[in-house]
Amino acid sequence: MAKRSLFATPIGAAKAKQAFQRIGWTQEYLAAQVGVHTRQPIWKFFTGKPIERHTFIDLCFQLDLEWQEIAGLPSPDELRASSSAQEPDEWVQRLRTHLQGQLQAQCGVLQSSLDVTHNLQLSEIYTGIQTLPQLTHQRWLEISDLQTEAEPTRFMPAHEDLAQGTETVKSHTKLVIVGKPGAGKTTFLQHIALECQGNRLRPDCVPIFIPLRMLTRAVQDSISIVDYINRAWSGSGITDEQIDQLLQQGRVLVLLDGLDEVAQENSQSLIHQIQDFADHYYQCQIIVTCRIAAQSYYFRGFTYVELADFTQTQIEAFARRYFVATAQNSKTVGLSKANQFFEQLQRHENQPIRELVVSPLLLSLVCSVFQERSSFPSNRAKLYKAALDILLGRWDQARGIHRDTTYQQLSSAQKIQLMGKIAATTFEQGCFYFEKQDVLRIIAEYLSTFPNVNSDPEVLWQASEAVLGSIVLQHGLLVERARDVYSFSHLTFQEYLTARKIVATSNASELQEALVNLASHVCDAQWREVLLLTSSMLPDAMDLMEPIQTHVQGLAQTDSMQKFLINLDRKVSSLELDCKPAAVRAFYFSLLFDRDLNLAIALDSTLANTLPNALALDLAFTRAFNLGLPLVIDPSLKEILNFSFALDLEQRFTFEAPLLKSWLALKQQLPDPSIGETQLKNWWQSDGPQWMEHFRDWLAEHRHLHWQAQQIEQLQSYYQANQLLVDCLSGDCRINPDLKSQMLATVLQPTPAHATASSPCS
Repeated sequence: MAKRSLFATPIGAAKAKQAFQRIGWTQEYLAAQVGVHTRQPIWKFFTGKPIERHTFIDLCFQLDLEWQEIAGLPSPDELRASSSAQEPDEWVQRLRTHLQGQLQAQCGVLQSSLDVTHNLQLSEIYTGIQTLPQLTHQRWLEISDLQTEAEPTRFMPAHEDLAQGTETVKSHTKLVIVGKPGAGKTTFLQHIALECQGNRLRPDCVPIFIPLRMLTRAVQDSISIVDYINRAWSGSGITDEQIDQLLQQGRVLVLLDGLDEVAQENSQSLIHQIQDFADHYYQCQIIVTCRIAAQSYYFRGFTYVELADFTQTQIEAFARRYFVATAQNSKTVGLSKANQFFEQLQRHENQPIRELVVSPLLLSLVCSVFQERSSFPSNRAKLYKAALDILLGRWDQARGIHRDTTYQQLSSAQKIQLMGKIAATTFEQGCFYFEKQDVLRIIAEYLSTFPNVNSDPEVLWQASEAVLGSIVLQHGLLVERARDVYSFSHLTFQEYLTARKIVATSNASELQEALVNLASHVCDAQWREVLLLTSSMLPDAMDLMEPIQTHVQGLAQTDSMQKFLINLDRKVSSLELDCKPAAVRAFYFSLLFDRDLNLAIALDSTLANTLPNALALDLAFTRAFNLGLPLVIDPSLKEILNFSFALDLEQRFTFEAPLLKSWLALKQQLPDPSIGETQLKNWWQSDGPQWMEHFRDWLAEHRHLHWQAQQIEQLQSYYQANQLLVDCLSGDCRINPDLKSQMLATVLQPTPAHATASSPCS
């Protein structure tokens, strides 16, 4: 077997050392430049020891030396014996050098359909991807298997059994990578090309990145993939025969991008050509990318993997790189913007946005929106519309892709209408996953409304299947989650399209009926986002806000609820505060069951800073009471001590003399902590329940804090409905300012008839 190593002669080693000293590099840096992981090959090179031939040649290239002058060349007989092994190494190196600029121009810039002020370099922003071991649409699962109990209404990605993308590439010589639109297929393939060119992956190969939509132009002229490669590498000094030899020896990394982007009339011939190429040049590593829905053919001998959605770690890594790259070389400014992005993204109200950013394409969109104003738009419907625009065509248009339009008879508005009908129908049924036959019925019903449509059931059904296939392939708005089980790619789109369908109702009476029906869902958590989006898109949101307010008030018409609200109103009226009364009512309302201050802060933002003394004191009393409740069941010494510290309120607050006297008298009924752990536990189990009842009565008498344990679920439902009402009013809804102020001021008030039935506290 011919030797595949070279060594430097003493004179050659001396020249190499001089060149190395002139450049001023370290051995670690030189090792990185040639793609080796240790300094050992560098040390061997400078000391005349044999090293891999391609590494030797690359080292000489980096040091601007002629490798033939540095190497200890073999004898003529050895040269003849090893010439066939040496020449491919030289060809690879020559091609790498010749194609470096071309490959950087082709793969070094991130593809984007977004309006950015400058091109983003792939190296600045690339975030590693992960692959799923099984294609999701091939799983034999039922809807019940997909609908999890923990999160039944949101499609969050599962991250078990994932593999790093580069490791997947290293493990398979024939690979098809599939993914949803915007999943990062092209970006990943560009990254692989640059990794190969930089000697970090397959350093023995020359990479070639071929957009298949460009290759089909050549296919129409009966030009093969090999001819395409020959043309791309013309001018390098390597002959067609030498390129063929490199292909035969597996010295070319062939990257074929976008099989789904090929026109239908060319796809079959191209598929057969790829298969023939893979069979003939079986030693070459070949990677093909394709959208999931475009898989009508399976290449023999290829492994299929699917790109996974981004994890939280990947989202954060991408966002940091994005904001640093767009911060005009100020890393500090970029990281600061990234931290703001993470903080706002984690807020409860931004859950729908968090769901979108698992897609690299939509994450780019959200980052670009945040880049301008350091916040997400108050009207999230605008953001969702922009995301839809990208998926419905802008992404393809930006890259010059013209797909087959199976449903080209539909205008953009009609496509939105159809998607809205699918969204609203399934959402109203509570279906977030749905069978293929169910969505086909919706499409068939929509198509049947067109004039001159063929109403034959079989023809209409086939047309519906074609439309569904186009939606899944071209837009990715619908995704096949398992065999013949579909969902929207993100629940956010299903919610937005449902709201958009309601707003687009042209008949006034039908619109009012739809809004009244929508308002009836004010207590249903799954309808929250639809209500918020609809209120922000209506030209006059009062048409929705009045039915919502009426429904919310109807939740509190029982005598027990009105009694609670009257006591609450009395408590607030007894306080002399600068805060808005509605906000103080919200503060005390939530104080009595979960201490969630979101509604209070939404009504009066000053409460987010420093609480007035009276409110802070009642918050401390409530916290102490809640700490005491578990002690009567299963006390521990640690919990007892924590409770004792929580009761030490007179040290932190100013008490009026009568209040202080009664408070200290209540505390004196507690046992001295010095009696020991056993006696403390015994006391809490025997006398603790009665003392907690005294504490409850004391809070009702002295602080007017009344717990309503019997109706806690009813209280929470009413509170959440008011929260939704306020969120709609505080959002980007168009409503008369005076009416808005009036509605906000009456939040959590008893109805006038009940309120006047009792006199207020003095």
